[in-house]
Amino acid sequence: MAEKNITVIPARKRVGSTAAKEKVKKLRVAAYCRVSTETEEQNSSYEVQVAHYTEFIKKNAEWEFAGIFADDGISGTNTKKREEFNRMIDECMEGNIDLVITKSISRFARNTLDCLKYIRQLKDKNISVFFEKENINTMDTKGEVLLTIMASLAQQESQSLSQNVKLGLQYRYQQGKVQVNHNRFMGYTKDEEGNLIIVPEEAHIIKRIYREYLEGKSLAGIGRDLEKEGILTAAGKPKWRPETIKKILMNEKYIGDALLQKTFTVDFLTKKRVKNEGHVPQYYVENSHEAIIPKELFLQAQEELHRRNNIYTGADKSKRLYSSKYSLSTITFCGQCGDIYRRVYWNIHGRKEFVWRCVTRIDQGPKVCKNRTVKEGDLYDAVMTAINRLLAGGDNMIRTLEENIHAVIGDTTEYKISEINNLLEEKQKEVISLANKGKDYEFLADEIDKLREERQRFLVQDASLSGENERIGELIEFIRNNKYRTQRYDGALVRKLIQNVTVYDDHFVICFKSGIEVEV
Repeated sequence: MAEKNITVIPARKRVGSTAAKEKVKKLRVAAYCRVSTETEEQNSSYEVQVAHYTEFIKKNAEWEFAGIFADDGISGTNTKKREEFNRMIDECMEGNIDLVITKSISRFARNTLDCLKYIRQLKDKNISVFFEKENINTMDTKGEVLLTIMASLAQQESQSLSQNVKLGLQYRYQQGKVQVNHNRFMGYTKDEEGNLIIVPEEAHIIKRIYREYLEGKSLAGIGRDLEKEGILTAAGKPKWRPETIKKILMNEKYIGDALLQKTFTVDFLTKKRVKNEGHVPQYYVENSHEAIIPKELFLQAQEELHRRNNIYTGADKSKRLYSSKYSLSTITFCGQCGDIYRRVYWNIHGRKEFVWRCVTRIDQGPKVCKNRTVKEGDLYDAVMTAINRLLAGGDNMIRTLEENIHAVIGDTTEYKISEINNLLEEKQKEVISLANKGKDYEFLADEIDKLREERQRFLVQDASLSGENERIGELIEFIRNNKYRTQRYDGALVRKLIQNVTVYDDHFVICFKSGIEVEV
């Protein structure tokens, strides 16, 4: 038997997709470019990278140009939003690319996990990635070891950058510098210096939303009317959702103030942001820019939001959604049990009509509440009788209302609010000082919370008085313009003037938003 003759055939570095045919002589080479911001300097870098790699690949006789994939102005901490990067990976998986060239690991990815995931995915297809700056070819035996180290450094760089950004924002917040994405912020834009300035035509819509809400319209109702008129949202969409209206009503920036750091980033890689519920400090900046809505009106809207969110009905006092489908919905109450009266379709003895009935009586029967059922016409007549009595009072009623205005103006909480503001300013300066020194300020946080709650209580009280004063003024103006003139039922007028109606066994009590009560 002949002696064995063993010839060692050395391994040869093979680069190229396994999907490529063996006879293909030229490597199909693509380049990936990315810049992370949209400044003029970075845009220039972007153009330079594209031009450089196009020329670099085409001048190599052994390479075939497979395209340039370039993401402009997109962060590298993850690959979810990098459309060109993802398209390039797809092309590789389909066997259309053999080699990818990129400037550096940090341009390819700043997330170790993503970086290694895609490198291994490409390596399984026999596709290499060459990083110019680090001079690493992923198909080399030492490539993955070096790659793991370099990718980790790139991730640390990204984390450090994220931390620097956070510190910069904290400093800006402490200085009261407000950053707002005005592109989707109805009512405001920015001037050349970055300051918020009012857009009059948009401010008109904001004022309308507040006015109609306080006049009794529902969030959905306001939205439907805006849609009918073809008015677009701040995002340029035709659909006005109730949540959109509610956010406008709750946004303190419309009174010229700004609450900073409402959300914060919990993961610098995913960029995930969550609601700040005491995790990091917040900064409330008063008078940071010109207001669209007076503070008193804003606080009245907050009170109305709270009232509508806390309407309870039935024997179990279950929560009920606010309705403005009818002008007297959710403002008509039972004088016996205090529940809401609801409009229902009644069919008794073949007679069909709309009536208003106590919800407790509907659900639990007359053993729980015996208050009467009211015909809709009788309820409407009672409300209009009360309105017409005020009009018939003429000058005497106007004098009575004017006396009430003076009483409201005389009752002010301005001094108390000023005192609390001074205390808050002192405490907040102390917090910033301790925070900058890295010292604990938890004990001051509780004191500030209590002071803010106390100030809010006085502000709401002041706004309530101011609102009552405004309603009295509106009623005086209404009486002056309609003296001795009989009014017919008008839902919009009822929403504007009437606070609530209470139904008793033998009479109604109609309470006006001005505080005046009329028994019918």
